[in-house]
Order: sequence, then structure tokens, then C-alpha cells
Amino acid sequence: MTPTTSAPSTTTPSTTPLLGALVDEVRETVSQGLPPELTAFLTGERLAPYLAADDLLTDAQREGDPERYRQHLLHAEADGSFSIVALVWLPGQYTAIHDHVSWCVTGVYEGEESERRYRLVPAAEPGGTARLVATGDVVNPAGSVCGFAPPGDIHRVRNACTGTAISIHIYGADIARLGTSVRRVYALATDAAAAA
Repeated sequence: MTPTTSAPSTTTPSTTPLLGALVDEVRETVSQGLPPELTAFLTGERLAPYLAADDLLTDAQREGDPERYRQHLLHAEADGSFSIVALVWLPGQYTAIHDHVSWCVTGVYEGEESERRYRLVPAAEPGGTARLVATGDVVNPAGSVCGFAPPGDIHRVRNACTGTAISIHIYGADIARLGTSVRRVYALATDAAAAA
């Protein structure tokens, strides 16, 4: 199976009251102008309680795509300071190895996501080729939250379970304008432990 890219981003105009409350909390956190790592940490704390709520998303915002994981744009702040998306993963769907344009917080809303994290090892000699080394595998169950800020945010995410997985992602970027949070896709050699 080859890596899947996300289905085109869709904006769902209907917003649940709970999603509106989350937007307000994220706006308050982001407006503090703190460093990216701290902003991600505090945003994750704001997101966590919402992951147990059945009414955070509409039915349309839970829809997947049989060809590739699907991104639903839930909110893009008018000033471009943050965006909230729902990613819907059917069984077996996964990303390419990638990093991001900004800080990011991810919370698993439904199902379970598997993540492999990598470290970039520069070329040993001039003209040589860099490679990726797996630094860990993490299984993120429903309700779990993680956050990060570049650099050092290289990973691959997949739905390794038998049902649908849905995750809520909050990025410190304007995903409505960019279309994606991915800064770079890595097509480098990986160590033996990273062959997934």
C-alpha cells in the first residue's frame, strides 16, 4: 500500500456550539503570543476536555473518503493565527513521512492512531545522502493529546485499527490558505527499524 494524501480540504459551514466554545478557548490561548512550544502545550490542555464530547462534530465532519484520509477544515481564524481541522482515517490509511509548517496539537477523538517519529541524520560526507532514523512508535488512543513545534516534528501517522479514526488538529497556521499543514515530505532512506 502506498501512502495516502488527504482528500481535498472541505469547509463545513455548520459549527456545533461545542466547536464554537473550543474556538474561543484556542483564540484566547493563541492571542497571548507565547513561544510555539508553550502555545502548543496550553492549546493541548484546552483541547483535551472536548475529545470526550459526542457533539463536537457534525455528521458531515465525521465523513471519510475510501481513497485517502480526509481533512475537514472546521475553523480558520481570520488573522491566520490558527486553524482547526478534523482528519478522518479509514482503516489502513496513512500519511507520507512529513514535518509541519507550524506548531501543532493533535487530539484523538475516535478510534486510535499509530505514529512513528523520526530524526533526520545529516549526510556523513559532503555530497552524501541524509537518512531518517526512527526514534519511537506511539499508539494514541481516543482522548490522548500530543503537541509539538518544528524542528524535530518528523513523523508518519496511520490508522492501524479496524474502525474509523478521527483526530482533531489545531495548527498555528492558516490551513484555509495553505490547504495543508505539511511543510515537507521526506523520501529518504530510513533505518531498518523504521520500515513500516
